[in-house]
Amino acid sequence: MSECTHDCSTCTQNCSEREVDFRKPLHEGARVGKVIAVVSGKGGVGKSLVTAMLAGEMQRRGYNAAVLDADITGPSIPRSFGVSEHATGTSEYLFPVTTHTGLQIMSINLILEDETEPVVWRGPVIAGAVQQFWTDVLWQDVDFMFVDMPPGTGDVPLTVFQSLPVDGVVVVTTPQDLVGMIVAKAVNMAGLMNKPVIGLVENMSYFRCPDCGKEHEIFGASKVEAEARAFGIKTFAKLPIDPVITAMVDAGEVESIPGEALAPIADYIEKEL
Repeated sequence: MSECTHDCSTCTQNCSEREVDFRKPLHEGARVGKVIAVVSGKGGVGKSLVTAMLAGEMQRRGYNAAVLDADITGPSIPRSFGVSEHATGTSEYLFPVTTHTGLQIMSINLILEDETEPVVWRGPVIAGAVQQFWTDVLWQDVDFMFVDMPPGTGDVPLTVFQSLPVDGVVVVTTPQDLVGMIVAKAVNMAGLMNKPVIGLVENMSYFRCPDCGKEHEIFGASKVEAEARAFGIKTFAKLPIDPVITAMVDAGEVESIPGEALAPIADYIEKEL
């Protein structure tokens, strides 16, 4: 048998291990360019913040950016962008809600009658909703879509990696001793799905004193550079503990947060992905 090219469409072998393409098509008329999944091996590390800031940065650079909020049971994307209206649509598709800069968003909280209504669904139903956010939404000329993933490596991350044409993965972590395990889980899942990890973000990396300007590593010494090197991740960035960032997110002004801290990863997405 000749060496496998992994292209089953041109293969004449009766192979029992053929790869199956589970990717779902967009709705007719929709267009999405590059898809970047923002993941972590645990919760509470700031994936939604990183997702929103990266999308906002690409929008500021003149691209059409979008956020698909795949965190169905903990959707925070609409509130951070200051979006409160409901998504509209027809019997065939939904329209994404746009922010004041034109950034497109789809989240379960844009469909629920009350944003505080809990989503008490089983895993397959949640995964199906995420898939519909891809197939049933009329995404308009999106250059870069960022997918805010739920924590861990369960049904929804698997659905996203299999159903969407993910071009790259950004891993979010914090400066704690268990960071290696957190990063390893996310990197290993990306590897299993044959998706490249293009960036590592260490959130809550340090606190800069407003009086003296000195940086304090409250949660321990930064490990992002060593971890990026250990896992062969191309770019990395550090986000500080900053009450101003927290206040802006709470006020729905995440798009106004300066994107300099994430510039290395945004540059890679813009120029290399």
